Amino acid sequence: MLKMLIQMARQGIGTEPKPEIDADSFPAEHRLHQEILNVLGRALTIREVDAGSCNGCELEIHATNNLYYNLEGLGIKFVASPRHADMLLVTGPVSRNMAMALQRTYEATPDPKLVVAVGDCTINGGIFGESYASCGGVDKVIPVDHFIPGCPPPPIEILKGILTAVRQVSGKKKDASGQKQEGFSG
Repeated sequence: MLKMLIQMARQGIGTEPKPEIDADSFPAEHRLHQEILNVLGRALTIREVDAGSCNGCELEIHATNNLYYNLEGLGIKFVASPRHADMLLVTGPVSRNMAMALQRTYEATPDPKLVVAVGDCTINGGIFGESYASCGGVDKVIPVDHFIPGCPPPPIEILKGILTAVRQVSGKKKDASGQKQEGFSG
């Protein structure tokens, strides 16, 4: 044990190198975060639902919460209950066992309901397709506002997809009233 401590003191603790930060992409990501907050007028709460995926998309969704993207620090947070959510973020093809649970989660989400489907599997079932065990894409079970393609999509694409869905709701509110309303009521 003492030998290891001495070696660590001499060499330091070996970790992965710090990721290279592209000077052009960081301001774009910050602008995405700021625009989400400007459109909503308050924090966006998201309920993530795994409808039967391989967990690749979940890893990328979790990456949006790391220090590099830092959604929580900018007022965008994940919640445990659909009753507290503004948006459902769904991953994977809908397995037959999850179809009813996904439908109930959708019904429990307050209006206006925003649904973003993440990954190729949510579009058409991906490699799982439609079979005895899979319903296929998410839109066969609940209505979807926006699809984010990719297997799995990178975190920046997930952020762009969230922003697109928020813009759609903001545009609908503007069209219905004739003028843009401030804030986002859910």
